[in-house]
Formats: sequence, C-alpha cells, structure tokens
Amino acid sequence: MPFTLAPFLDPLAFAIVVGGTLAAAVLRTPARDLGRGVAALRMLGAPRFAADPLLDQIAAFGRIAKRHGVLTLDRSVIADPDIAAAVSAIVDGDSPEDIAELLRQRRRTRAERAVATAELWSTAADTAPAMGMVGTLIGLVGMFVKMQDPRAIGASMAVALLATLYGALIANLVLAPIAARLRRIARDEAVERLRLEPPLIALALREQPRRPLAVAASA
Repeated sequence: MPFTLAPFLDPLAFAIVVGGTLAAAVLRTPARDLGRGVAALRMLGAPRFAADPLLDQIAAFGRIAKRHGVLTLDRSVIADPDIAAAVSAIVDGDSPEDIAELLRQRRRTRAERAVATAELWSTAADTAPAMGMVGTLIGLVGMFVKMQDPRAIGASMAVALLATLYGALIANLVLAPIAARLRRIARDEAVERLRLEPPLIALALREQPRRPLAVAASA
C-alpha cells in the first residue's frame, strides 16, 4: 500500500495551531516590531552582507574629498544609510568623536531591532507547541462529547493528535530555524559593519583640520 499524506492533513488542527500562534504574536508584539519581523523574511534569501564594496566607496570618497574638497561629497548618492549619515556629518564638520558616536548609536539601534525581530519568531516557535496542546485538548473534548457515537469520534481524535504534531513541526522546522537564521544574519552584518567605522573616522579626522578653512570660506 503506497504511503499517503492524506491521514496527516486536518484543516481544523492546522487552523488552531497556526491561528493561535499568529494571534499570540499579534497580541504580544508592537505593530512596528511585527511589521519589521515580517519584512525581515526577505533577508532569508538575500546574499550575505559584505563590507568590501562599501569600503571601496569610502576610499573613493576620500580621494574625492582630497581632490575637490569634502563639501563635494554632499552631492554623492549613497545607498547605505550608515555611510550616508556619517558622510553627511563629516560634510557638516563633525569631529571624529562625533562620527564614532553616531556610528555606535546606529549600531546599537540596528542590534536592538535585530533582537526584537528574532524574538518575534523565537517566541512564535515557543507558542506553536502550546497551541498544539490547545488543539489536542479541543479534540479530546470533542471525543468525550461524541462518545456515544463511535463513528463521529474519528474526526475529533484526528484533531487531538494532529494538532500536537503540527505544533511540533511548525515550531522546530519553520519558526525556530527562521529565528536562528535571522540572528546569524544580523550577527554577520554587525561584524562586517565594524569594518566601516575606521575608514569613516579616518576620513573625518583627515578633514578635521580643514574645518576652519571651510568656515572662513563660507563666511
């Protein structure tokens, strides 16, 4: 007899587990973090963040600033938000210490968002088995109610058994891996972004002596 998945499919059990997990996530998570957590799913298939192209861009900014002056960087199109904020601050004449603090704040904010995003999926992974147990209890109640009709017990028994199965599978094969992968992506990006700070601070340090000249010229 060929193996078939039909006995393992039960819409009611699936709806209890998925719907309960989703409802718990919505109720316990701020809307902003919930939106970021869903949007972060796009990162799962994205290539690994690499700082090398951005380092080349910063080096090019250094050459431009040396040749034409740091104010010309204000017209540059910069896609990366951290580099854009740092370059804008450098153009405004902020000190290297200010640039370092700016980058630290942005790194801290990014880390907090990454933690909140991973916690959303990690908490959902913890909730799914509990929702599976809820489905099991619902199925058992349905069995007890229909004890006098043996032919009607099968559907409730399927809900009771499959809800636990769905909770375990969804938690361990979907939600927990998503949380773990998002943590790893955030950690790898944080390590790579640390490489951007020294050249940006060096650019600010190199332009720092020119601030009085720039101010005098503008006056």
